[in-house]
Amino acid sequence: MKKKFIVAITGASGSIYGFHLAAALMKFPVDLFVMMSESGRQVAAHETDFNSGSIADYMGKTGGPFDEQASIKEVDPSDFFAPIASGSFQHQGMVIAPCSMSTLAAISSGITDNLIHRAADVCLKEKRPLILLPRETPLSLIHLKNMTRAAEAGAVILPPSPGFYTRPKTIDDLVDSVVARVMDHLGLDQTLSPRWGDES
Repeated sequence: MKKKFIVAITGASGSIYGFHLAAALMKFPVDLFVMMSESGRQVAAHETDFNSGSIADYMGKTGGPFDEQASIKEVDPSDFFAPIASGSFQHQGMVIAPCSMSTLAAISSGITDNLIHRAADVCLKEKRPLILLPRETPLSLIHLKNMTRAAEAGAVILPPSPGFYTRPKTIDDLVDSVVARVMDHLGLDQTLSPRWGDES
């Protein structure tokens, strides 16, 4: 069976992380479920060439070519009847990239007032991978406590902090160094960014 992954983009700066991650996942024969919050759409339209239309169309223009067996399905964050709202839906992991502090607060408190929060809550209760890329600086004590609570519940807190030992030359290089770490945590081989000590 094909692996299934969920990617959510919320209203913090750094929607490019979510787009690059979705593109990297689509290089594999996967079923990808993507969601964007309304504020996520607004930020993405401001920071990228995304025009608040179809995510699949945007990915096709900017991220291909993709694996022939890969599929992408956009899910409405208000649709609590979507399969990913249920613990009976089997998948291999969810990533929220970027993860706003509002989204982090909801997840760490068990509040599920949209499908992004609900799908993340399902990951925690079903012990499935949940990776959060929190985008804020500096961090208040509230932010730090919310991260601790989410981590204690089973989430991976993966701040989008690019590595510089690879001598990045472009913004894409910096973004992909973070996406590479996410791919590692999802158990997928990646060639986006060289590993430390990799002479090749």
